[in-house]
Amino acid sequence: MKHIIAIIRNVKMNETKQALADAGLPSFTALGVTGRGRGRGLGPAYQQVLSDIDSKEMLAQLGPEPRLKSKRLIMLVVRDEKKDLAVQTIINTNQTGNSGDGKIFVIEALGSFRIRTGETDDSTLD
Repeated sequence: MKHIIAIIRNVKMNETKQALADAGLPSFTALGVTGRGRGRGLGPAYQQVLSDIDSKEMLAQLGPEPRLKSKRLIMLVVRDEKKDLAVQTIINTNQTGNSGDGKIFVIEALGSFRIRTGETDDSTLD
C-alpha cells in the first residue's frame, strides 16, 4: 500500500476531487493548510501590489516576508498497483506549468485497519 500526500492549489480542489473519483479513487481526506515553497509566497499579484505606492503602506502592516499561502492537502492510501494512476491523475489535473502547482509525496503504508469490521490491509481500501 502507498500513502499519497498531495499539496495543491485551492482552486483545483473540485476538479481534483472529480478526477480522482472518475479514476476510481473516490476515497481521500483533504485539509486546508498554509505553507510556502521556494517562491517564498511571492506571486505575480503580490509583485503588482508592490509596484503600487498606495499599497506599500498596507503591505507594511502584513508583516515581513516570506508569506504563507493557503493550499489544500490531499491524503489517500491506495494499493501498490494504483499508485501511478493516483499520482498521474493528480498531476494531470493540477499542472499549470506555473510556480505553486504543488507537490506529491509517496510513502510506504505499513498497514491499515477498518475499525468497524476488523478487516486489515488491502481489503480496507475498497
